[in-house]
Amino acid sequence: MSATKTSRRGTVAVLPAVVLVVLVVGGGLGTVVLQSLGLMPLVGTPELSAAAYSALGGDLWRSVALTASIAVVSTALAAVIGLAAALTALSGRRTSLVAAGLTVTVPHLIGAAAMALLLADSGMLPRILGLTGGGWPELVGGRWWIAVVAEYAWKESAFVAVVVAGTVATRVAEFDETAATLGAGRWARLRLVTLPLARPALIASAAIAFAYAVGSYEVARILGRPYPEPLPVMAIRLFTSIDLETRPQAAAAATVATAVTVVVAAVALHFLRRSAVWK
Repeated sequence: MSATKTSRRGTVAVLPAVVLVVLVVGGGLGTVVLQSLGLMPLVGTPELSAAAYSALGGDLWRSVALTASIAVVSTALAAVIGLAAALTALSGRRTSLVAAGLTVTVPHLIGAAAMALLLADSGMLPRILGLTGGGWPELVGGRWWIAVVAEYAWKESAFVAVVVAGTVATRVAEFDETAATLGAGRWARLRLVTLPLARPALIASAAIAFAYAVGSYEVARILGRPYPEPLPVMAIRLFTSIDLETRPQAAAAATVATAVTVVVAAVALHFLRRSAVWK
């Protein structure tokens, strides 16, 4: 059977699921965008307007900057830690991969609660170090959102490690042995064989981790400070308000968060398409 026929059969097989996902996700996103533009108001006459965005004022841009900062820092840490764990597992030390697999199963809500119990002023870590008398930095609810970044980095690094190790494990051994036979040293094999093979999986998993960090509500709500708010926290707060006139503003915050995620996904897809694995 030719590769073209195989590709067509694979496309036809997944087409029903793709159509269903597009209808559900596309319908939801379309509704949010229309509501943010005043075309699907809960009360009043539909009218195209950017009033929902302008009503948020400078708070919207503060939320965008805060959300992007949290997502970028936590994703970078998760990518570095996850890649290191995956490489450690590929070298024969599977303990890191087992730990990553166990961490992936922990919900973010439980992870946020555990991080609060560990890093709060009266938490486990300051008690162990004897710093409960005011010498412990404000990690939970502090200015720099350290606990939020730590939780995302911890959880998403496990996801990155599992994805990278699972993708590369079946392919790296053969190429690594060939490079060693040709005289390549350990660092040369890492730079020329392992990292290029791991790069597509690393980019894809990092993009997914970034998207989750942008759209996650519970971690920032539990571990963060009240103001400024990340975009998902702002959207949920406005959506659950008793004032129905804030619904378009909630949709506007959600639309901006989605736009940020789509831009990053497009950049990640661009780099994936340039990789040799894609070709």
